Amino acid sequence: MVTTSTRQRVHQRPHAAARSLASLLAAFLVSLSFAAPTMADTATTDPTDTLLWLEDVQGDRALAWVRERNAESEKAIESLPGHSAMREAIAAILDSREQIPYIARHGDAFYNLWRDQKNPRGLWRRTTLAEYRNAEPKWETVIDLDALGRAEGENWVWAGANCLGPDYRRCLVSLSRGGADAHVVREFDLVDKRFVEGGFTLPEAKSSVDWISRDAIYVASDFGAGSMTDSGYPRVIKRWQRGSVLADAKTVFEVERGDVAAAVSVDLTPGYERTTFERAIDFYRSRISLLIVDKAGVDKLVPVDKPDDAQLRFWRDIVLIELRSDWKLGDTLWPRGSLLASDAKRYLAGERKFDALFTPTATRSLASYTATKTTLVLDVLDNVAGRLQEWKRVDGRWQRRDVAAPHPGRLGVSALHDPLIERDELAETLLVDYADFLTPDALMLGRAGSDGLDKIKSRPSFFDAVGMRVEQLFARSKDGTAVPYFVVRPRNARAGERAPTLLYGYGGFEVSQTPFYSGIVGSQWLARGGVFVLANIRGGGEFGPAWHQAAVGQNKQKSYDDFIAVAEDLIARGISSAAQLGIEGGSNGGLLVGAVMVQRPELFKAVVCQVPLLDMKRYHRLLAGASWMAEYGDPDKPEDWAAISRYSPYQNVRKGVKMPSVIFTTSTRDDRVHPGHARKMAERMREQGHRVLYWENIEGGHGGAADNAQRARMTALEYGFLWRELANAGQPLR
Repeated sequence: MVTTSTRQRVHQRPHAAARSLASLLAAFLVSLSFAAPTMADTATTDPTDTLLWLEDVQGDRALAWVRERNAESEKAIESLPGHSAMREAIAAILDSREQIPYIARHGDAFYNLWRDQKNPRGLWRRTTLAEYRNAEPKWETVIDLDALGRAEGENWVWAGANCLGPDYRRCLVSLSRGGADAHVVREFDLVDKRFVEGGFTLPEAKSSVDWISRDAIYVASDFGAGSMTDSGYPRVIKRWQRGSVLADAKTVFEVERGDVAAAVSVDLTPGYERTTFERAIDFYRSRISLLIVDKAGVDKLVPVDKPDDAQLRFWRDIVLIELRSDWKLGDTLWPRGSLLASDAKRYLAGERKFDALFTPTATRSLASYTATKTTLVLDVLDNVAGRLQEWKRVDGRWQRRDVAAPHPGRLGVSALHDPLIERDELAETLLVDYADFLTPDALMLGRAGSDGLDKIKSRPSFFDAVGMRVEQLFARSKDGTAVPYFVVRPRNARAGERAPTLLYGYGGFEVSQTPFYSGIVGSQWLARGGVFVLANIRGGGEFGPAWHQAAVGQNKQKSYDDFIAVAEDLIARGISSAAQLGIEGGSNGGLLVGAVMVQRPELFKAVVCQVPLLDMKRYHRLLAGASWMAEYGDPDKPEDWAAISRYSPYQNVRKGVKMPSVIFTTSTRDDRVHPGHARKMAERMREQGHRVLYWENIEGGHGGAADNAQRARMTALEYGFLWRELANAGQPLR
């Protein structure tokens, strides 16, 4: 199946959208082995940094500091009136049995990972589509993660499964310790519901695997010295035959140490079998080679021509190319953001004849696409709200059809077609998911070529939205650019009446921030009288590659200018005030709120900074940081550091400046963005006398929490902090 999505990418909070090298690399770029840097590693650079000891993730001194900070934060927030009730309410939402059990198809069965209070790590379970459509489907448990963890003495967290069709008896199951990106891989039998004795097994590492056949797989992993890129990802792919030891597996593909990663994708569609190897040069550029078996039976890798920053995917006899920069071919200029289609055989032979299935405009961009057996379905962002289009070839010509679907919110679409099943009854079936700020997610079943959408699942309403309203406004940035943002107002909000406001942003990696439904935001913020704001700043993907590329590298400051402009606009419109304005961001968004906090401290009262990058002088030396230099630049290059040094929060925070109150949250087990960023920033601000809280979860990975209980505690700390700072002094939580 062909599916590419701007919501599949690395550097993101769990609810954030994302984009860059296509879904083929997504699994790679979210897997990073947990290896705490030693003091020797950190001391080799910047000897003037007196807080390098906090980068020693598991060091006794650093963990003692963490425990002390955690105790301070818990005492300050968890003792507030009403805090326990808030935490319990958040946990109840996360554990609700009325959540939508989203599914993935493996053959005739549909699988779901279900977490609740009784099953905090989750049940991997399955049912049929007919049963799934019932209000209370009957589920068969395949793996009980909690029971498995107890039996093996491990804190297993689900990290996914790659299952082999068309019989779908064997899966390569990935399990993470404590929620880290690193995981073990173990072969599992779906019929016997047990791990295969003597089957394919990989130790904890940054691994990516794909099936070749029942008895052979491709493996990209840490094979020892020289097998990893400078970004910390696998640079070597091996073919591993069942019954042999991994050490004897044959190397079939390698990339350079300075690249980001190596990747492989196997398409077993009958009649269109293809294996492609991909060299990720950086976060946005890649080169593809197609595996060809010559007449003598010898494997050869043949390069596939494409622009380095374009995404190329095969769909049966079609090649699809999504452009990130303009592509001039003869007298034709294809603009960046376009989706082009061509006959695959002719394209590989050198012909460059395309049909444009999508061309961007000033307000429209391609969010994602998926394919049924005969139809390509596009999810298009129109002023940051989703619309669906279908494209189908009829008598050799492409025909477009606009699909009637809910609007204006977030749409997600996936095809249930399995190309490995010869007579697939679901060949044209679609799952469409819709939500907006005040409308809970609804999962609908549809069919390509038809506008009929049958709602089969929906989330409950976790808050009373009557009287609340949403509007899209625009702020004017420093350089004159109009920057959109969504405002969600609470019930009974009156014009000119200022209220506690939470402004959320991300602004990086071509990640689009689209409307979403959150029972937590609704019940713990809007229902209590707060205003919620979602900013669509440059660096994101809301208006395609151009919107992202306007704020990368030496232009990264434009993301921060846009966010500041939104904050100023909220105050100018009388929606909020500097004394009532809080900001929140995670990962790259943590860098965002850290940067604007330092640049414009008088503009904000409270800052929630989650799993952030903050020390931009050393980010490329910590964990996966080197893979993000295409976004930020290389701090070791004077011309890049000249720009980075002006916004890097850790280098720019100063003593004697009145700063907003801030809480940093992160995880010891975050092996994507090093917890040292948050640790060092918090300690530097403490030394300078600023108001700082810090809380670090021992588990959780880049998402900050490994289960719902941990997430409820962390989220309650963040919202408790916001209400303490933004509501009237001494006002109890409502």
